[in-house]
Amino acid sequence: MILEIVKFGHPALRAKGVAVREVSESIRKLAADMIDTMRDADGVGLAAQQVAVPIQLAIVDVTGVSDRPSALFVDGKEVDLEEWMPMVLMNPVLELGKEKVPGNEGCLSFPELTAEIVRSQRVRVKARLLDGRDVDFEATGLLSRALQHEVDHLNGILFVDRMNSAAKAALAGRLKRMQRES
Repeated sequence: MILEIVKFGHPALRAKGVAVREVSESIRKLAADMIDTMRDADGVGLAAQQVAVPIQLAIVDVTGVSDRPSALFVDGKEVDLEEWMPMVLMNPVLELGKEKVPGNEGCLSFPELTAEIVRSQRVRVKARLLDGRDVDFEATGLLSRALQHEVDHLNGILFVDRMNSAAKAALAGRLKRMQRES
């Protein structure tokens, strides 16, 4: 089922997600609906906050994005992305790499708004999968960026919070208008 994606100004976007304690049928249904919603909106990631459910659950799928490559490493070895996508991550914790790179980002909760955001090139992730397994992996490229973006959502942080001051100033009017309309 396609869920409504809440827009900037909705209080759920600023809510720190509550940890997912067990993989219930309602969590499985929410994850499936979030995958459908993300795909319907042509996104590469979606956090539960974006569908007004403030829990630690995020979906990421970067397959099909050929102009912004990604890599995934398990136990130090690169694995096939297709086998891991879509990722349904619960309670993810990130360890950010030192090397930072700028990149263009958008967000399904900010329609038609993009900005250059500086993020870590590489990230290490510890999380639980929908099947109950705990995972520990590293990611680079667009996957790294998407994971950082979605985990920010899980902590009530929005990509506009990561913009430099000049970009924020340039978009201030649009952001205020979006917030009022929400």
